[in-house]
Amino acid sequence: MTSFYNLLANNLVANITNYTVWFAITFWTYLETRSVFATGMIAGIYLVLTAGLGIWFGSLVDHHRKKLVMLGSSAVSLVFYALSLGLHEMSSAASLRDVSSVRLWVFIGLVMLGMIAGNIRAIALPTLVTALVPEDRRDKANGLVGMVTGVGFLTTSVISGFLVASGGMRLTLLLAIVSTVAALLHLALVRVDEPRNEAAPDAPREPRRVDLRGTLRVVGAVPGLFALILFASFNNFLGGIFMALMDAYGLSLVSVQAWGLLWGVLSTAFIISGLVIARTGLGANPLRTLLTVNLIMWAVCCVFTLQASILLLAAGCFIWMFLGPYAEAAEHTTLQKVVPFERQGRVFGFAQSVEQAASPLTAFLMGPLTQFVVIPFMTDGWGAAAIGDWFGRGSDRGIALVFTLAGVVGVLATIYALNSRYYRDLSAAYARAPAPAA
Repeated sequence: MTSFYNLLANNLVANITNYTVWFAITFWTYLETRSVFATGMIAGIYLVLTAGLGIWFGSLVDHHRKKLVMLGSSAVSLVFYALSLGLHEMSSAASLRDVSSVRLWVFIGLVMLGMIAGNIRAIALPTLVTALVPEDRRDKANGLVGMVTGVGFLTTSVISGFLVASGGMRLTLLLAIVSTVAALLHLALVRVDEPRNEAAPDAPREPRRVDLRGTLRVVGAVPGLFALILFASFNNFLGGIFMALMDAYGLSLVSVQAWGLLWGVLSTAFIISGLVIARTGLGANPLRTLLTVNLIMWAVCCVFTLQASILLLAAGCFIWMFLGPYAEAAEHTTLQKVVPFERQGRVFGFAQSVEQAASPLTAFLMGPLTQFVVIPFMTDGWGAAAIGDWFGRGSDRGIALVFTLAGVVGVLATIYALNSRYYRDLSAAYARAPAPAA
């Protein structure tokens, strides 16, 4: 377990780095361009890259030592952050404020490639939970993983707002380069005794390729597993709205410094949630836990923007962030038990690709749709006339209406999932599955 705790600490450093860059590039772009379209495009680009590379990243994790791919992840991030800083210093301020500037989007692309390289860690770490943690303690270990994510959010959401306000992307990227070097040096010193990925000692060595067909066979062999991945994909379809619009909505209510500080306070929900899971676990049926917390989360989404109140928004986000680690830990715990260890990297990568594939559509769609349709609808259109007296009018209320409608759809989808045959089938498969041999 010592190696596992060291890996958690190392991932914390990497998470702080990548989350800082993510918050900062979103805050900075909105403040420079004042364009919801631009923030929607950033979210869409991020999710397209995540979806497109997840299967390949999963193959890298399965075909190489986990520590090696994590080192490679940090090395690639370091290269892209350095290139981003170089381009930033060679560009004029005007070219980085124009949303139609090619130089601006090349800069954003380089920054995001550095962040995306860190996604390899998100695939490698749950497979290392399988390898390093006994089966009856994995749900609690997954809770600690969620806590590390929360600590990352707590640190970076506070840092990012002040970094952008005081030093823009120059200071952010300098910090990213220094912390990435620190993560590389620390990880190089951590000893990780990983099991080999062969299914059996006498099994033929698998070719080192993506092997999507074989991964599909593994997923299809577990009743209801495809349905779980598709349900998570639908959730992410709706979740793309948050990535595209949440920062724009929050920044319409408070300053960038206050918004960053607020996210720091709210991120304690991740930490509290992770500690609770680490102590109590997820129960006998993690899948039921996943769907139950989803029902609560979408119900909260229905109401947390009904009025233009930062307190109401903060309360809703706190509940959402407290329950998020339960959903993620439940999905990971289920996959770790029903999928063979030697295939877990590819299955986690496949799940990441499929689940994230829906979000870019939402992010790319909702930025322009909100900017050019919903905001006018709630500013001086029919919506403002019909419900504006109690719901409010203006651009922020147009964004708020999108969140409310997403919550209604999410509640209905989760109720359907709880009553589906796929839920019953996967619950039964989890109950009878032996622990995967590590």
